Amino acid sequence: MPLPLPRLRSVVLVVGAALLAKRAMRHRIENSPLWPLPALENPVSGHCDRGSTTTRRLLITERTAPADGVVQLRLEGPDLPAWQPGAHLDLLLPSGLVRQYSLCGNPADPDTYTIATRLVEEGRGGSREVHDRLHEGEEIEVRAPRNRFPLVEAPAYLFIAGGIGITPILPMLRSVAASGADWRLLYGGRSRATMPFLDGIEKLGAEGGRVTIVPGDEAGHPDTAAALADTAEGTAIYCCGPEPLMDAVTAALPPGRTLHLERFTAATTSSADSGPFEVELHRSGRTVQVAAGQSVLAAVREELSHVSYSCEQGFCGTCQQRVLEGEIDHRDELLTDSERDDSMLICVSRCRGERLVLDL
Repeated sequence: MPLPLPRLRSVVLVVGAALLAKRAMRHRIENSPLWPLPALENPVSGHCDRGSTTTRRLLITERTAPADGVVQLRLEGPDLPAWQPGAHLDLLLPSGLVRQYSLCGNPADPDTYTIATRLVEEGRGGSREVHDRLHEGEEIEVRAPRNRFPLVEAPAYLFIAGGIGITPILPMLRSVAASGADWRLLYGGRSRATMPFLDGIEKLGAEGGRVTIVPGDEAGHPDTAAALADTAEGTAIYCCGPEPLMDAVTAALPPGRTLHLERFTAATTSSADSGPFEVELHRSGRTVQVAAGQSVLAAVREELSHVSYSCEQGFCGTCQQRVLEGEIDHRDELLTDSERDDSMLICVSRCRGERLVLDL
């Protein structure tokens, strides 16, 4: 039976409106700067193997001061991802800053992460925020631990730490001491009062004279050259601390030893000592111009504001992106040789030619 005229008119109006909306949406999509989107089988950027980007909220259950100017936080939560000595944790601070801090607790504790940070008055604000705003009973958002400073098997170990650089090394000391391995520690700082975990470390190495403590106000700078000269071939050298300390260790390293460095700040880099170039963002269908004094990250974020970053100094790995074409001028302190083949940290690294293509 035919529809009544008023009802038929309503159906026609609804169908017509739907067709017009569909046509308008198609027109909007096709005129978007992101259309068409290339269909890459396995996009990599933003999905590197540095650990999950999933965040979780942990409770701050304890706040202590293991040294002058140092705050230690105990973070607790259920079923935390496991970690190994040398790992660090991303803290998503209340202001939105993201900072990395070495885990210095016990990897065998499944429900606890422990970090410590020194207040850096002239820093970029992260340590100040930790000291001023994070207290017992509050929650903090974190990302799963990542490890760029793993403890490898070796016939002997020499650990060299400066100040807060002891934090990633502390779990290593506990591990090698428990295993019965041959190890020594050279630990320097401005003064005993400023050197965290000092009492526990001295007890750990009480037998065999394994630990040498060098407070600057009492004994000057640690003699890294003498400590290195006293190592046997095959010894693994682990060093974390101020840049001058790591430079001295690198310069005095004898042949046949392996050196592992952990940096809290990157070596000095500059964007101004190379010319401009262009970067094609392959999946987005856009091209950006990178000026001589501008980072790739800054140029890209003018077009894609969601691109993740943190340290802006080339040592945290947050901004790593896959490179599809072009010759990379690597200026970071993080990527392995294999990672450098097809990816870069866009906060510091640049192009050796005139054009790069990123998987973005």
